[in-house]
Amino acid sequence: MGRTSAELIDLTLAQAARLVKDRQVSPVELVDAALERIAAVDHRLKAYISVFADEARQVAKAAEIMTAAGHDLGPLHGIPIALKDNVATKGTRTTAGSKILSDWKPQRDATISTRLRQAGAIFVGKLNMHEFAWGGTSDNPHYGAVRNPWNTEHFPAGSSGGSGAAVAARTCYGAIGTDTGGSIRLPSAINGIVGLRPTYGRVSNHGIIPLAWSMDTAGPMTRTVEDCATMFGTMAGYDPNDPTTARAATCDYTAGLDQGVQGLRIGIIPGYFFHHLQPPVLAAVKQALDTLVGLGAQIVEVDIENIHGNISAQLTIESAEPSNYHQRWLRERPDDYGADVRGLLEIGEMLLATHYLQAQRYRTLLRNEFLDAFRKVDVFICPTLPFTATKVGEMTVVIENGVVEDMLSAIMQYTGVPSLTGLPSLNVPCGFDPNGLPIGMQIIGRPFDEATLFRAGAAYQSVTDFHGRAPKL
Repeated sequence: MGRTSAELIDLTLAQAARLVKDRQVSPVELVDAALERIAAVDHRLKAYISVFADEARQVAKAAEIMTAAGHDLGPLHGIPIALKDNVATKGTRTTAGSKILSDWKPQRDATISTRLRQAGAIFVGKLNMHEFAWGGTSDNPHYGAVRNPWNTEHFPAGSSGGSGAAVAARTCYGAIGTDTGGSIRLPSAINGIVGLRPTYGRVSNHGIIPLAWSMDTAGPMTRTVEDCATMFGTMAGYDPNDPTTARAATCDYTAGLDQGVQGLRIGIIPGYFFHHLQPPVLAAVKQALDTLVGLGAQIVEVDIENIHGNISAQLTIESAEPSNYHQRWLRERPDDYGADVRGLLEIGEMLLATHYLQAQRYRTLLRNEFLDAFRKVDVFICPTLPFTATKVGEMTVVIENGVVEDMLSAIMQYTGVPSLTGLPSLNVPCGFDPNGLPIGMQIIGRPFDEATLFRAGAAYQSVTDFHGRAPKL
C-alpha cells in the first residue's frame, strides 16, 4: 500500500496482478488510479465511449474483500480492463461505435466478457473505435476522433484505436480489441503497445458485433508480452456458442516466456516484407531482426509465390461480408452511418459473387503456401505496417518517393497476410521514428502456436525498452 496513482498506473498488468495477489496493492487502489487517469487525459484522447466508474468501484471493493479472505478469482483478479465497444456487456451500452446501436444494451455478455470477469477482471469502460470496425483510422463521427497519445494531432489507427490509445495512455492495464484486417495489430503498432491477433477459431466471437465473419478475431492489447500472454490465457478456448471455435488445446501461455530464441528459425520474404515502406520503419525492423539474431535466432529467406495478391483479396472479402450483415440497416437507416462507412458498405454490395469466390480460393492457396513454408521456419517477421501515424483526418499517406497513396489499402500491406490465412500474429514495439512516433514489428506463427509468438516477443523485450516508454500527456 502507499503507492501514488502515478506509480500505480505505471505498473504493468502482470506487476499489478502480483501485487494484488500478495495483498500489497488493493483492487480499489488500482481502479481509483485508472479512473483518475481517465478523467485527467481522456478528454484529449476520446478513447472511451462509456466509463463505468461506480460499477468498477463496487466490483473492486468486492474483489478486495475476496483477497482479504484468501480468495483469488484468477490471473486478472482486481485488474482494471477496458473493452472495445463492439464486445457485448450485459445491461450496459454496446454501440459498436455507431449511431444505430447507440442505445443497445445486450441481455447477456459476450463469451470473452464472461471469461474475463471469471478471471477477476474489472471493466472500467467501453472503448471508442471506427464505426462498426469498418475502417483503419478510428475517426468516429458519432463519438469523436480518437487521438494518438504520443502526439494528439495524429491518428491511433483502427479499428481498435480506442483500445490502443487507452493502453498506451495508462488508463487501463489491458484492453480487448477485434481484428479482421489488422484492427488489433495496426493500433498496437501505431500506439507502441503489444497486440495479438489469435489464430482464427482460437477465441470465441460470440456476442461480438461482426465485421467479416470469416476473418474476425478478438484478442488482448497490453503494454508487454507477458501481460498479453496473461490476458490471452483467460480468453482462449472452445466455445459451444460459437461453431467457428476450434477444440484445440490451450496452455499456460506465460510458461515459456523465458525460454529465449536460441535456434528459432525466423522466416523473411525479401521481395515483400522489406519493400514499399518508410525508411524509419525499415531500419527499426531490421535492427529488431539483428537483435533476435544476436540472441541466437536464425534468419531464413523464404519465397511465397502468390503473396502479392493478398490486399486485393482481403479488401474483397472485407467488403462483401460486412455489406451482407448491414444490408437491412443500410436500406432502412442509411443516414445513420458515417459517410465513410456507408460508402464502403455500398461498394461492397456492388461486388460480384465471382469476385468473392475468387478471393476465397486465393486465400486457400496463400494459406497452403504458408503452411508449407512452416516446415522450414518457426515464425515469420515483418513490419506491422509500412508507415507511422499520420495526422487525424488524413486519408492518404506518402510511403516512398513522394507518391500519395490511399490509406486503407496501404495500411493493410502486411497485416492482410495473417487475416487471410487465419494465422496468429503478434505486434511488438520495436522503435520510434524521428518524430517520436512508435514503430511495430509483426511476428506471424503456425496455427494455434501463439506460445511461440509470445516466446519470441518476450525474448526481444528482455533486451529492449521500447515497451517501457510512456507518452507524455
